[in-house]
Amino acid sequence: MTSLPAQPASEPADAPVVQTGDRQQRRPTLRSDLRASIPDGLIALMVTGAVFALLYARIRAETSSTVSVMPFMTDTGKFWMYFLSQAFGWSALLWAWITVVLGLLLSGPRPSWLPLSGQGLERLHRTTSLNTIALIAAHALLFAAQLAHSSTARWHSAVATAFVESFVPGGYDSGTGKIAIPLGQAALYLAIPLGLLFYIRHRIGPKTWRVLHRFVIVVYILSIWHTLLYGTNVWYDGWFRTAIWLLQLPIAALLLLRLMQPARRSEKLRGLRAHTGSPTGWALRLSGRLAIVGVIAALIGVVISGNDGGRTAPPEDTSSSHNEHG
Repeated sequence: MTSLPAQPASEPADAPVVQTGDRQQRRPTLRSDLRASIPDGLIALMVTGAVFALLYARIRAETSSTVSVMPFMTDTGKFWMYFLSQAFGWSALLWAWITVVLGLLLSGPRPSWLPLSGQGLERLHRTTSLNTIALIAAHALLFAAQLAHSSTARWHSAVATAFVESFVPGGYDSGTGKIAIPLGQAALYLAIPLGLLFYIRHRIGPKTWRVLHRFVIVVYILSIWHTLLYGTNVWYDGWFRTAIWLLQLPIAALLLLRLMQPARRSEKLRGLRAHTGSPTGWALRLSGRLAIVGVIAALIGVVISGNDGGRTAPPEDTSSSHNEHG
């Protein structure tokens, strides 16, 4: 998704030194970026805490749509880990959104009004990426913990079942979770290697890394799909669900801008006669740009019409979508 980033202006003393002409620059390491991600991670935790407090209060007041979907959730003492899992899920989605936006700003034309330099923006992109992985993992672990806690089986059986349902594709067999949970699992299992490949890009080669890194957008799409299918906070039609669709417009617009004005000349779409590659490659690039235009039109249509794919009324039998063990 992003081109090969510039080296940060300053790196910790333990970062390996890379010789570049007459200058020495320090290659970013996972250790240095983990340290740099602490402030960003603390902000993420504060946001998660605020979201948890809001969700918890709405459950207690029985104003949350979660209660309509799963009435048994009013037992806040029993299901607080589920609400905390939801909170981590929402902060993970927000951090994923920020990470994608930063990546698109890096790989395309950068606005002059941005307060950060290219190196600072690139480093922030890396730290938000690491924290997104941590937030997704916390979301999944707390979901598994809630399943184990709610189970009436022996602890070892409960833990094993919770692990299978939370982390093994196809292990969760309840309602919309049959599709939504594997989508979330795929987002987690793709986010980890794609996020960490940056630190070995000098071994796999910058070109290979750039190609693989573009699939980060797939992680984000899977996360959004998982949320819209399974997020009980956006289960029904309403402004909040529509807002989730609306927030995808900036990403689609930045992606289109990145495709129309790529940072690398080799990625520009010229006329078919001026194209130096194969006609198939030219057609694929053109198709990609037209597809993004179609996505933008569809997003605008969803926001204006309000047809956001939500449910219009609580189901009579909520066990068909969410049951007490999940």
